[in-house]
Amino acid sequence: MTTLTYRRSASRAVLIAGILLIAANLRAPITGLPPVLGPIRADFELGTVAAGALTTLPLLAFALVSPFSALFAREYGLERALFGALGAVALGIVLRSFGASWSLYLGTAIIGTGIAVGNVLLPSLVKRDFPHQVATLTGAYALAMGVAAAVGSTLVSPLTHAWGWRPALGAFVLLPVVALAVWATQLGVRTRPATTAAPPPHGGKVWHSPLAWQVTLFLGLNSTIYYVAIGWLPTMLIDAGLSPSEAGSLHGVLQLATAVPGLLLGPILRRLRDQRMAATSVSLLSAAALCGLWLAPQVAFVWCVLFGVGTGAGIILGLSFIGLRTRNAHQAAALSGMSQCIGYLLAAVGPMAMGGLHDALHGWTVPLLLCIVLAVLAASIGNLAGRNLHIHGGMR
Repeated sequence: MTTLTYRRSASRAVLIAGILLIAANLRAPITGLPPVLGPIRADFELGTVAAGALTTLPLLAFALVSPFSALFAREYGLERALFGALGAVALGIVLRSFGASWSLYLGTAIIGTGIAVGNVLLPSLVKRDFPHQVATLTGAYALAMGVAAAVGSTLVSPLTHAWGWRPALGAFVLLPVVALAVWATQLGVRTRPATTAAPPPHGGKVWHSPLAWQVTLFLGLNSTIYYVAIGWLPTMLIDAGLSPSEAGSLHGVLQLATAVPGLLLGPILRRLRDQRMAATSVSLLSAAALCGLWLAPQVAFVWCVLFGVGTGAGIILGLSFIGLRTRNAHQAAALSGMSQCIGYLLAAVGPMAMGGLHDALHGWTVPLLLCIVLAVLAASIGNLAGRNLHIHGGMR
């Protein structure tokens, strides 16, 4: 191996490590919050709506900021925009953990803003630098997201018991700090989006493309049912008779299960002519798991694993479609912004709507049935989004 080849291999390895570390920050800082909502509500005397806003704020930030994330990349470059996103996540964690009630909400919103930029730009970076390994790299960074979220959800409750909720949530700042240290090595490399890529056809107007809407709705519906479960699963399980510690552990199990498809899905997708059957199957698996939580919550461990695998695979597929259905990094960034804007707007409405239904009807039956319907709808849309097509001229 020549010195030049070694340097290129080392640089590539550092780039992949940076991608995985960024991905570790795209879920854990917000999914670590629901297990400690009880102590937070007690400290600040928050009602149900005010507490629910803490889980909704990041999703609203995803929806509002996502369409502008590509502009940040064009202005500052992908690497620098992602570095800024990590900085925002770190700042938000500190504000959320160690301030008054107003900083709890402000910090949560800033975390959501940073994650929104990372959510949109990471698929574009993968498309640009690894155009022939989109599914593999997407699966790998989805694995990193799931593992980090699972570890965070599992540890935050015992850390809260030992230290209090503020230091427990503050400990999440280690994730962006480590990622910033590694990603700083990329700031001097390719500080602009790829200029050799073909310009987006007709200005990249993906919002007029039926295929883009199919990808968007598939990702959005999967995200909606996932965040409903992330926000309310501990409460559902406690209402079903489990202890808070058991509910918190199963919350972590669900998130760990979302990482499993990251190990398996990439190699499978490479062997498929298209992804229709995969998209339909994983959505129906989520629907079956939700049926199980409704009808047999006493075996919630099984349903949490199946639901985690189903939604994890669905989100990996949705993110992979951003690269697989586009022709260049510019178009991928546009589709990523569109799909995550609409998708997370749906995901923000979902937990609040289901919580409102629970309060009005005094039970989880109707919310779970609605989530089952959404999962079946996602299966139908996935059959369209999974076709082996590309967005072309903004109108396909």
